[in-house]
Amino acid sequence: MYYKYSEYLKEKYKEKVYKLPVNLPLTCPNRDGTKGFGGCIFCSEIGAGFETKKASVPIKTQLKENMAYIGKKYNAKKFIAYFQNFSNTYLPPDEFYRNLKEASQFENIVEIAVSTRPDCITKAHLESAKKIKDEYGVEIMFEMGLQTANDNSLKILNRGHTVYDFENSAGLIHEYGFLVGAHVILGLFTDTIEDVKNTALFLNKCKVDNVKCHSLYILKNTRLFGMYEKGEIKLKTKEEFIDEVFVFLAHLYPQCAVQRLLGRAPKEDTVFENWGHSWRKIHNEIEERMRKTNFCQGQSLKLK
Repeated sequence: MYYKYSEYLKEKYKEKVYKLPVNLPLTCPNRDGTKGFGGCIFCSEIGAGFETKKASVPIKTQLKENMAYIGKKYNAKKFIAYFQNFSNTYLPPDEFYRNLKEASQFENIVEIAVSTRPDCITKAHLESAKKIKDEYGVEIMFEMGLQTANDNSLKILNRGHTVYDFENSAGLIHEYGFLVGAHVILGLFTDTIEDVKNTALFLNKCKVDNVKCHSLYILKNTRLFGMYEKGEIKLKTKEEFIDEVFVFLAHLYPQCAVQRLLGRAPKEDTVFENWGHSWRKIHNEIEERMRKTNFCQGQSLKLK
């Protein structure tokens, strides 16, 4: 059907591997005035890591506590330290190095995932990451938020970066021997089905190693919430979203692992999330349709 990220990790590390979220006291250039103020229209003051521990908790403590909980719950022995919230390369390279080093002290941390923006990748940060990889033998992945390969949509979303920024940074990350992950939002009110197709083709062009798909949800106290209240946007239906998932995956290289098909947010903070359904219900609905139609990732590509 599609290449699940969990399958990719099991193939690579010979057993199940789980992500451990790490939350740091950071911001992003789209909030502090460097690129803009207020952040993306869909982003709240707490960023994306609503299931993380407080940013004031030391990295080692966060990892130890999450490792104990997730390790016991899933009988897991190998983990990925996931620097999740805000832009984790939007800080001095030496501080970035220290953060990665702290996470690398655990023998059962086999990989570090760094969530950031495509306009926050510098050679200095990549040099710092290379030192960590050389010293500790840990795999490193940079997860960048693209959301869509439509520059006009990025402007409406107030992303503060361009499609080219992503392409340039993805190439640089690969030059240093690191993995590239991408985040995209399907069901965007700004995008057509053709945009969805083009986003998948763009990720193929960038040779992205994995992708995390999100559905569009609306958090309280965001600019998107204000637009929604005023009737300035027309949300897509669940059926339209599912159609976009199929178009996206049909044009995505089969070798690109898919971390998830849609996301979720805390119900108390949202005014719209997954059409009132659980993410699991929609996920199962998508997979059931895949089985019935004998769907295969990349099936619309002319592969040699």
